[in-house]
Amino acid sequence: MEPFSLHNTPEKPKPWRPDRTPVQRQQPLFAGLDCLPDQMDLFATDGEPAKEDHATFGPVISSYTRAQAIEDGVLVDGMQPELAEVSRQHYKHPVAMTAAVFGLIQRAVENEKYCNDYKGVWHDVLGMSRMAAVQRWETGCLFRLIITGTGRRRNHTLKIECGPGDNGEPVMTVMMPDED
Repeated sequence: MEPFSLHNTPEKPKPWRPDRTPVQRQQPLFAGLDCLPDQMDLFATDGEPAKEDHATFGPVISSYTRAQAIEDGVLVDGMQPELAEVSRQHYKHPVAMTAAVFGLIQRAVENEKYCNDYKGVWHDVLGMSRMAAVQRWETGCLFRLIITGTGRRRNHTLKIECGPGDNGEPVMTVMMPDED
């Protein structure tokens, strides 16, 4: 008879238990992605927008570009000189915010009770967009953060989306959860 050894004992199959399934850690938002492939499929390989199928959708009635939205004040460019360094620390693609998000940041900065500045609050917003996702989907996420000095509410939920820019390049937009 052989002596007892861990190497020669037959392994018994372990019963499956739902409470002992391995937990997979979520990767940070957009980790290791140069762009989102499903967004880039909308465009031809030469960088030009894909030809529209007028038979299916009909001709374009009107279009509103990101550049026009920034010019009109609907979007605030996160790549302007004061915020560009902070934006590049967090994302390699251009980042913008809606006017509502900028209003929230502006209220926090203008509140003299707190020592907030635009770079600091913008850093917090972009940092938490990567680390504090509440709900994720293929092109973005909802995230929570604390911004002091915005009024009675300190806890805010924001949304970040990655989509195609005016020339098909990936761009990021920070917005309120009910905005598109």
